Amino acid sequence: MPITFTLNGEAARLDVAPDVPLLWVLRDVLGLTGTRFGCGAGLCGACTVHLDGAAIRACLTPIASVEGRSVTTIEGLAREGLHPLQRAWIAEDVSQCGYCQPGQIMAATALLATTPQPSDAEIAAALAGNLCRCGTYLRIRRAVRRAAAGEV
Repeated sequence: MPITFTLNGEAARLDVAPDVPLLWVLRDVLGLTGTRFGCGAGLCGACTVHLDGAAIRACLTPIASVEGRSVTTIEGLAREGLHPLQRAWIAEDVSQCGYCQPGQIMAATALLATTPQPSDAEIAAALAGNLCRCGTYLRIRRAVRRAAAGEV
């Protein structure tokens, strides 16, 4: 039975097994490789996407659960150009290896949607489940503060 949902603002209809994780549908079926595989257990945050605006782990989300809902990936974050958080990431020179950054940005975007002026503690709490092996956490927090302040 086909799964229908909105993906990055566009209607999507896929005929895939209902228990396939959203992550593999995004990457392997749709070719949207910005969403990364990290741990496969929902612990690292590399696969963070938005489901109806909330940050979720795509590796743990069966495709059937997105039926009739809206999914946004890093590729769909901004309609034209870069999202303010992406510009802030560049301004703060956040990325080193870059592997975790799409998930970090998606988690931060969900935070700013609900808390436009987050405190440092709120930023840390919202991003606590997103791991960065390079340890750029201080630059990540600066980038979130910069985007929140409109300094991009």
